[in-house]
This record gives sequence, C-alpha cells and structure tokens, in this order.
Amino acid sequence: MTRAAAKTAQGHGFDHVETWVFDLDNTLYPAECDLFAQIDHRMGTFIAETLDLSLDDAHALRKRYYFEHGTTLAGLICQHGVKPDDFLDYVHDIDLDVVAQSPELGAAIDALPGRKLVFTNGCRKHAERVTAKLGVLDRFEDIFDIHALEYLNPKPSREGFDRFVATHGIAGQKTAIFDDLPNNLETAHALGMTTVWIDCRAMGRPEHVAGEDWTELPDHIHHRTEALAPFIAAIGAALAEAAEGPASSARARLAMT
Repeated sequence: MTRAAAKTAQGHGFDHVETWVFDLDNTLYPAECDLFAQIDHRMGTFIAETLDLSLDDAHALRKRYYFEHGTTLAGLICQHGVKPDDFLDYVHDIDLDVVAQSPELGAAIDALPGRKLVFTNGCRKHAERVTAKLGVLDRFEDIFDIHALEYLNPKPSREGFDRFVATHGIAGQKTAIFDDLPNNLETAHALGMTTVWIDCRAMGRPEHVAGEDWTELPDHIHHRTEALAPFIAAIGAALAEAAEGPASSARARLAMT
C-alpha cells in the first residue's frame, strides 16, 4: 500500500472509486499457479491438430497471433475460420488443483465498497471455474468475457473496453482496474480509470517482461503490487478508516462532554 499512498497526493487514490474491475488470469489467482503453462500447451496442441502443423510450428503461430491480434483465438478466427467454442472449450479444459481457496481474497473483495466485475479475454466458463475454486465467484456482479467481446475485440482494444463500459454503465473516472498486462492498463487509463498493475515479471512470460527495464512506472500505471489480496485489503481498511473518521471523532467529543 506504500505506492498507493504515494500516489494519492497525485490524484490516484481510491476514495472516489465506485466500481472495481478485475482481470482473471494471473490477477485474481497468483501467477505462481502457472495455469497458462497448461493453457499454452493445449493451445499449441489444438492448433497443431486443427491446422496439421508440428507442435513447434503451432506454438510459433500461437505466439505470433497473440501479438498480432491481441489473442491467439482472434488470429485463428480471422486467418482460419476456427469456431470459437471449439477452441475455448479445448484450451480451458485444465487441472485447477493448483488453485487454492482464498478466504483472504474473499474478505478483501468484500471490504471494497461498490460494484465488482471481472473483465477477461478468457471465457465465462473458465472464469466461473477459477473464481469458484478461489471461493470468490459470488462476490462479482458479472463476468464480461471474450464472448461478450465478440472474439475479435479483446483487451487492450479500445472497442473492447468501450463495449465493457457501455454494457455495465461504468464511469471511467469512478473505476479502478486490476490487471497483470500493462498494455491493458494503458487503454483503461485513457478512459480515466485508476490502474493497478499486478506485476508478474518474475514469471518470465514474454507479455510480462515488456517493462523489465523500467526505472519508474509509466504514467498509465498508477499503482503496482505483486500480491492482490493484501493490496486490496489495505485499500478496504483505509477507506473504512476514512469513512469512520469523522463519526469516531464526533463520538469522542460527545464522550468528553
């Protein structure tokens, strides 16, 4: 919370926030779970079998489409006419034993005042399985997924964010968003959202090491943390203390009269 406190004076605190938006993968669950190792493997296998490629060529194509189209799926749809549900059902059929129940995360989310939403480039079924495993599924008003984005407008596209904002009637200036990918936060920042980067660079994934040489955070990242639950717990505690401050002072004055 040290960085959050440091940013408050610059107008990027959380006392104005009415809506809390969370990415799913490597954000709501720790990156150390490494679910993407399973997902990446299944994406490669799906591509190899569907396009009759070697596994090495399939993984090379997977990476290229991710960087060119925002998601591997978008590239497969545009270039090969792949059916989205076939791909999503296959790649998200993974073992979630590495994801543990997190009562700390649930309590921290509960302490945040206002609406809570999940915004993911994955599918709803996967998001529901993961958040249920964490024990936090019922904390969220909705899950806005790749189906809602019509597959070709994933984060960080402005169209994808505009669809999300319009669907849920969100005011960007009253929204905080938590995501592990800095480029997603760049679009969110442009919409006036308060941004929190879940720093997963230690995992060494290409999409996470883009900021490896940053000496300071770019302007579109307002806060940084490596652990979501304690960070938002500190936000909730600070907001509760601020809300109770005047009342507590009034009670103290009455007790002294």
